[in-house]
Amino acid sequence: MKIKEVSAVSGLSADTLRYYERIGLIHDVGRDKNGIRDYTDENMNNIAFIKCMRDAGVSIEGLIEYMKLYPQGDATKDARRNILLAERQRLTERMEQMQTALERLDYKLSLLQK
Repeated sequence: MKIKEVSAVSGLSADTLRYYERIGLIHDVGRDKNGIRDYTDENMNNIAFIKCMRDAGVSIEGLIEYMKLYPQGDATKDARRNILLAERQRLTERMEQMQTALERLDYKLSLLQK
């Protein structure tokens, strides 16, 4: 797939895709004979994972480290697991904070009901 198609499918802009490639989140993007990016199914799977994690608030730093280790396979399984566990803990704490804020917001709205 070319970058325009990937952008349409993923919902990420071409600029974001190029940025993610530049910082190491997306790797091994092939080029056609004219030097145009040509994304594979594996690239697309990685992009879907990255987008999902970013939408949830996973840090760029955590994802960069994870994606750097991912191609190394089983040798980095423990390190990758630790990265994901740390990010999961951070997301859980964030969700608890958001739940508290939502409850407070609902309370304030209830005070304003007629």
